Amino acid sequence: MSLPFDLRTLRVFTTVAERGGFSAAARELHVAQSAISQTIANLERRLELTLFHRHERRISLTPEGQALLGHARDLLERADAAHLAMRELHGLVKGEVRIGIPSMLGSYYFPPLLMGFKARHPGIRLTVVEAGARRLQRMIAAGELDLGVVIDDDQSRQMERRRLVHEEMVVCVPVDHPFAGRDGVSPEEFFAEPLVLFQDGYFHREFVEGLARQTGLAANVAFQSNLIPLTKAIVRQGFGITTFLRRVVDEPELAAVSFDPPTWLALSLAWAKDAYLSRAERAFVDFVIDHRQSL
Repeated sequence: MSLPFDLRTLRVFTTVAERGGFSAAARELHVAQSAISQTIANLERRLELTLFHRHERRISLTPEGQALLGHARDLLERADAAHLAMRELHGLVKGEVRIGIPSMLGSYYFPPLLMGFKARHPGIRLTVVEAGARRLQRMIAAGELDLGVVIDDDQSRQMERRRLVHEEMVVCVPVDHPFAGRDGVSPEEFFAEPLVLFQDGYFHREFVEGLARQTGLAANVAFQSNLIPLTKAIVRQGFGITTFLRRVVDEPELAAVSFDPPTWLALSLAWAKDAYLSRAERAFVDFVIDHRQSL
C-alpha cells in the first residue's frame, strides 16, 4: 500500500503551516501559489481529512493538521539528517576505518601513516585492532574485520593485497652478547640460545617456527610475551635473545645482527576478495599505498 504523501508534499505542508498561508509558503519555496494550493488539496483528498481551516485572509491548522505537523517535522528532520550523512560520507567528512595491525608494525611503522591520514581526513574515525598477522587474516576471512596487515605468503593469496613492508628479520641481542658486532648468526647458533618469543598467531612467532622447520631444530623458548617493551627488557638483562624487524631494534643497549643467510619478511595490507570497501576505507588504502615509502 503506497503512502498518501512523499517528502516533497510534507515539506510543502509544513511550510504552509509554519508561514501561515499559501502565498508566504510559495515565496519561500519559490513556486507558484497555485502549485502550493494544489499540493495541499491533493494531500487532503488522499488522507480524506481537512488539514487547514480556510478563513478569508488567513488559514489555521485543524486538529488533524496539528497531528500531522508533528509527524511531518520528525520525518523531514530524519530525511535531512540522512541526506547530510550521505553527503558527508561522499565528501569523506565522516566515516570509520577499522584496521588490524600487528603490534610490531603498530608501534614502529604505522603511527606516521595513521597520523597523516587523520590530518587529511579529521572527521574519519580510526580504530586500530591489535592482533597477530595470522589472527588478523582469519578475522578478515570471517568478515570480522575489513582491513588488516597479513603475511604475504601462499596462505594469503586468496585475499586482495597491497605490499607494505619488505624488511629484514634480525637477531636481537644485548650489546655485550657474543653475537653483537658479528656479520651474521646461523640458525643453529640462534636456536642454541634461550629465546624470548611472541605467542602463537604473530608473524614473529611464525617466522621462528618456520625457521625451525627448515633447519630441523627446536626453539628453546625461555619467555613468551606479546609486549615489545617487556621483550626488549628481558633481552637487555641477558635472559634470552629474540628476533625483530630491523627497525624495531632501536636502543643503544641492543644490537641487531643479520641471520646467515639474511632473512626477509613481506607484509601486506589486505582485505577479502570482492569485499565492499567504504569510501573511507578505500581512501585509507590509497593513502597508505601512496605513502608506503615512508614505512
